[in-house]
Amino acid sequence: MSKVVDDIKLPVAQHMAAFEEKFKGAMKSSVPLLDKITNYIVKRKGKQIRPMFTFLAAKSFGEINESTYRAAALIELLHTATLVHDDVVDDSNERRSFFSVNALWKNKIAVLIGDFLLSKGLLLSIENNDFHLLKIVSNAVREMSEGELLQIEKARRLDISEEIYFDIITKKTATLIAACCAAGVASVCNNEISINAAKEFGILTGIAFQIKDDLFDFGSDDNIGKPTGIDIKEKKMTLPLIYALNNSSWLEKRKIITIIKNHNEESEKVNEVIKFVIDKGGVKYATTVMNKYKLKALEALEQFPENDSKQSLKKLLTYAIERKK
Repeated sequence: MSKVVDDIKLPVAQHMAAFEEKFKGAMKSSVPLLDKITNYIVKRKGKQIRPMFTFLAAKSFGEINESTYRAAALIELLHTATLVHDDVVDDSNERRSFFSVNALWKNKIAVLIGDFLLSKGLLLSIENNDFHLLKIVSNAVREMSEGELLQIEKARRLDISEEIYFDIITKKTATLIAACCAAGVASVCNNEISINAAKEFGILTGIAFQIKDDLFDFGSDDNIGKPTGIDIKEKKMTLPLIYALNNSSWLEKRKIITIIKNHNEESEKVNEVIKFVIDKGGVKYATTVMNKYKLKALEALEQFPENDSKQSLKKLLTYAIERKK
């Protein structure tokens, strides 16, 4: 893990370490195959950005307690369940350079694992009367599903406006980060104003985070390596592409949409789309919009009490839009 992330984590480092053990415990089962697979899932975890948001938001407004650990575990359980199911739907054999669950154990087992993780999260909340946390996270999962379906529906016609794009990424990406922050605060206090401030910060951070992801597809000055064009191959309408198409002639637009629809597997054609987006100012525009959302998120953060955790959230926001991958 990078030194930057370690530095951000500092105010909650001991809680994050304790959480790893508690999260393993939350996944326990008496069925050996389940234990084997859940252990595999735990071992290939990423930077744990979501629990970090939960713990830092909680510590900004109060003292971390058992409810905070459950909030972080609930989000991880439900989010992991959606990822396992996503890999089945996408027929994806890899996640974060590891084999996906469906690649190793086939689709039926992967779907059942997702169901198991979902039920574990629900039971964790119900058994501890954390209904306020369950409401926050369940709403986020519902919105994520709606965002995915909206994206699938629009990808067929490639007719996404900026307004629809922001609706999709707010639901798909930002609501989960908002749930991390809101659930963290809700675990230490019952002040609606504080919980809503955390949710607002999470939404704005999540939008900036997703735009950064969009930009990776086209390469940028601070991005090492060649553009990948993965979103283009998957027919995803991202902000740089939407802007470029909206600022093109009818003929240019038709040509680019034809490439995305019919030639999205051809590297040469994909590179043509990337060049078109850069030339039309799509990357520059998306970078400007991303920085606007960063400033809005910083404004939302001003509602937080002044402490080390607030400073770490500020650094985490900067990390989210300056990361290299």
